[in-house]
Amino acid sequence: MKTLPKVVESKTKVRFQDCDPFNHLNNGSYINYFINHREDAILEHYNLDMFAMAKQTGKSWVSSSNQIAYLKPAFLMETITITSQLFRKTDSELYVEMRMYNEDKSQLKAVIWCGFTHFNLLEQKRAIHAEDMNALFESILKPIDAITFEERLLQIRAKKVNV
Repeated sequence: MKTLPKVVESKTKVRFQDCDPFNHLNNGSYINYFINHREDAILEHYNLDMFAMAKQTGKSWVSSSNQIAYLKPAFLMETITITSQLFRKTDSELYVEMRMYNEDKSQLKAVIWCGFTHFNLLEQKRAIHAEDMNALFESILKPIDAITFEERLLQIRAKKVNV
C-alpha cells in the first residue's frame, strides 16, 4: 500500500478580487484560500472527493470552527504556498492546521486551525466516520504538540516548532 503524505502542499497566486485597497489579501479571503487548498489537496493526494461522497452517501463535512492568525500580509499577484495537515480527529470531527507562506516558504504569513464535523445531509445531524475513513485519517494523522491555538502561536512565534 502506498504511503500517503501527512502534510500536503499547493501553490496559488493572490488575485485582485481578493485584495483590499492596500493590495493585501483581504482578511476574509484567507479562509477561502485555505479551504480551496484543502479541497484540492485531499482530492489529489487522498483521492477523497467530498462532493461525490455527499452525492453518493448523503454524508460529508461541514465547517464547525476556525481560528486564524494573520502574521504577515500576502500581496496582490504574489505566489503563495499553503501546507496543511490533519492534527486531531474524533469519531465525527476532524481538525486541520493550515499554514500560508510566501512561495519559497521562508516567511509564514498566516496559520489557521479548522474544525470539520462529519454530517449526514439527509438526516441533518452529525454522523460517525465510516471504518475506511477512520483508516485513512489514522494513516495521515500528524499530531501537533499544542493543546490550544494560542499555545501553538506562542510556539511558532518563539520558533520552537518547524512549520
